[in-house]
Amino acid sequence: MKNKDLILRSLGHAALVFLYISGVAWILFNGERIFGDIKNFLGPVLVLLLFVISATIVGALVLGRPALLYFSGSRAEAFKFLGYTLVWIFIIIIFVLAFNFWK
Repeated sequence: MKNKDLILRSLGHAALVFLYISGVAWILFNGERIFGDIKNFLGPVLVLLLFVISATIVGALVLGRPALLYFSGSRAEAFKFLGYTLVWIFIIIIFVLAFNFWK
């Protein structure tokens, strides 16, 4: 795979991570309005289940393709893809922080 392809695909994965996290954050931010006031055992259970699902989805987006590349013999590309994805996520963090402080 070309270096340009790795960079663009890793950007796509980082963007999907950002979109997924934004959706989960929106649900958590508006949880009481959406679900009402939960005063029983199910509230913490639902939050922990959401955490497990989120960890699986984000883990697959960040580590899935690098693992496939690594086990198919493209070890250098796997580490590059992982590195590019993490750099893109860091850049997104910088933009979110800048937007938050600029507002």
